[in-house]
Amino acid sequence: MNETPTVQSLFEALRDRLGLRWVTGKDHGSNPLRGDQIQDPDVSLAGYLNLIHPHRIQVIGASEFAWLRQLRKNTRLDSLDLLFSGISDLVIMADGQKAGEEMLQRTKGSPTPIWSSTRPSQYLVEHLQYHLANLLAKKTTLHGVFMEIMGVGVLIAGNASIGKSELALELVARGHRLVADDAPEFARLAPDILNGRCPPMLEDFLEVRGLGILNIRSMFGDSAIKQNRNLRLIIRLEDMSDSQIRTIDRLQGSRATRTILGVDIPEITLPVAPGRNLAVLAEAAVRNHLLYLKGRDASAEFIARQAHFMDNASS
Repeated sequence: MNETPTVQSLFEALRDRLGLRWVTGKDHGSNPLRGDQIQDPDVSLAGYLNLIHPHRIQVIGASEFAWLRQLRKNTRLDSLDLLFSGISDLVIMADGQKAGEEMLQRTKGSPTPIWSSTRPSQYLVEHLQYHLANLLAKKTTLHGVFMEIMGVGVLIAGNASIGKSELALELVARGHRLVADDAPEFARLAPDILNGRCPPMLEDFLEVRGLGILNIRSMFGDSAIKQNRNLRLIIRLEDMSDSQIRTIDRLQGSRATRTILGVDIPEITLPVAPGRNLAVLAEAAVRNHLLYLKGRDASAEFIARQAHFMDNASS
């Protein structure tokens, strides 16, 4: 499970980038950011002041502050009472706006702190949404080698000792890039996006049986390492007998779909057998996958061509 971030930890992470400073509520820095509710369609992580569908972090810039000022006094005070009732975790005054006396009065006894920044409200919202989406995203760790092959994030999976690391090493030697060996971490950043990266302790390293631990960056240069990539394809290596290989569909190959954190990822199974060049097969699988995404299905094209020739032959 992800460690629950707090208001203080968020402040420390973004203080310099966003020019943040505490205005009130520093004693509430240990308050957790309630990311467990981000799946609620009526709740977003950060955004401009909204009291109907309140954000976890409410940003008040010049426009929002002008809107508050033009409200009748009773309506404005009611709005401020609601804002600091605990519906949100944090309020940030953007554009150098100053929290007025009415607002400061409402913070007394409120669990909602106020920060300030001279940065534009749009700048704050964009950075907060990106940072929190990564911080609070659902995460999982998968076994395999995660690589960038022809610009595509590919997880090479399979049982232990099947040859994943050897295949990864050959692919790196052919110009492709390593993201993570053994235990890549994946986070769902959007409904259809899984982003994978390497745990800090394993960065740059690849374990190959017989060779031990290799530093891929030192051996092949910085260009052989990719910091992160979106997962778009899984290539599963499987040890198969001749009889099992003969059962694979000759036209379609062995294709399936694997669901990870609610995201469907295409999976291709490559049989491991003597004499098969797995690096070439992996590259071909990625090339064919890219064509498939563009609407080109080789098996469908072959079937259509065969049908055309049969029609011509019978006429």
